[in-house]
Amino acid sequence: MSTPTIKKLDKTVVNRIAAGEVIQRPANALKELIENSLDAGSTQIQVLIKEGGLKLLQIQDNGHGIRKEDMAIVCERFTTSKLTKFEDLSGITTYGFRGEALASISHVAHVTITTKTASSPCAYRAQYSDGNLVPIRSGQSAEPKACAGNDGTQITVEDLFYNVPTRKKALKSASEEYNRILDIIMRYAVHNSGVSFTCRKIGTNLSDVQTPTSASILDNIRLLYGSVANELLPVEDNFKELEFKLKGYVSNANYSTKKMTFLLFINNRAVDSSNIKRAIENVYSLLLPKGGHPFIYLSLEINPRNVDVNVHPTKKEVHFLHEDRVIENIINTFQNTLENANNSRTFYTQTLLPGAPKVDQAEKTTVLKPGPVAEYKYVRTDSRMNQLESFGYSVQPKRQRIDQGVEEMDIDQPMPLIEITKRPRVEVRLTSLLQLRKE
Repeated sequence: MSTPTIKKLDKTVVNRIAAGEVIQRPANALKELIENSLDAGSTQIQVLIKEGGLKLLQIQDNGHGIRKEDMAIVCERFTTSKLTKFEDLSGITTYGFRGEALASISHVAHVTITTKTASSPCAYRAQYSDGNLVPIRSGQSAEPKACAGNDGTQITVEDLFYNVPTRKKALKSASEEYNRILDIIMRYAVHNSGVSFTCRKIGTNLSDVQTPTSASILDNIRLLYGSVANELLPVEDNFKELEFKLKGYVSNANYSTKKMTFLLFINNRAVDSSNIKRAIENVYSLLLPKGGHPFIYLSLEINPRNVDVNVHPTKKEVHFLHEDRVIENIINTFQNTLENANNSRTFYTQTLLPGAPKVDQAEKTTVLKPGPVAEYKYVRTDSRMNQLESFGYSVQPKRQRIDQGVEEMDIDQPMPLIEITKRPRVEVRLTSLLQLRKE
């Protein structure tokens, strides 16, 4: 068997493989686009979805926009305005830094960008495929075209994974992908209380997510997650030795749900941490009933020099120094907050409103059929039941027995049925048992 030769992969193949790591589903693409909008200083973000984001995913913001001169390379790999040298990565404070988001999306979908800066007299529109500018219509130039538009950027992603059929088939359903999209938007809407988020499906006028710019974090939790906001406790602490701060809201001991809701942000980035999550669940396992889980919103601000954000293609995981000590301090803060708020517990009962008809308790009560009882356990509870005379005993009143010459004893002590014969009293002088026997 001949030894296979090593060949350099085609550039298109390399880009599509790399795109598959960054963009795994529509929710990943939207997360990257939302973070770009937040980096642009947006205060309004609107999202339109069709068929779970597979057919169309559109995001529009009112950020600072993209200059016309930069539109030619905006979808090329490793192009970014947030990083110039590798040393900058240790102090990065923005969401984006690799310059791969738009490039990866353009390799697995058709991308159209419409953008306008505050200093530009008009907006410009361009279309991209495989990281390059392509004509919007056949026969036209691929250069950005002037058009009407507001300040900010609108990015439209169409036919996601059109050239990766295996990835598209692996996605379960459009409804599940839409739920994942809503989860991402709700997380960022809670954390970024000064930004208005809107999300709806194309063809409907009703928004599934809509938050105002003036809402606080607690207001957004109440709007997006419901009545759990009434059971939340604020947590906040500052640990100068470890160079990190924490703040957030945690549910008290009166709240319990079947599935834990855990919103974790590290340096404003939505991430996952199984170690932090497990430690928090251990704390609540002592307070909540079996199978109950809490609601947690936690934001950690860690010195950027102590955080490594470049450990996962989708940036959903980060590593930070002194992880064990940081988690220990988080748990101590949680325990102190819960202990101080746990002086009383609330138990809900159903009350009957005035004027409401009474419920027939006899109909609602389950009748338990008694089982067989052994005879020795029977107890006489009625005077008409069997009496002692039926078993050969006689109970006589105390006065009658005294008159008959019977020595006084307990009033209710049973007497055997023995016939008493009266004889004259005989005086006996007993001196010896042997003599008595002889007589």
